[in-house]
Amino acid sequence: MILPTKHIRLSESILGLSGVLLSFIVKNPVSLDALWMEYSKINNSKDLFPAYHTFDDIVLAVNLLFMMGIININNRKEIYKI
Repeated sequence: MILPTKHIRLSESILGLSGVLLSFIVKNPVSLDALWMEYSKINNSKDLFPAYHTFDDIVLAVNLLFMMGIININNRKEIYKI
């Protein structure tokens, strides 16, 4: 589920979700709750993003971005792009 495979589309994978979340983080630092709220706006719309993800998937995607060294967390507990 982390990587796309023959049976898992990119939009259904955590890697694909990470790319979408990164587009929200690039604009300005956000908290995890604000990131979830921003993603929730497009979560149910199949036109903008064809897969449904839960809050747990958001946490996994943020962890993946952190482990890859793409994002960090500041003193106010906001996520920002390095």
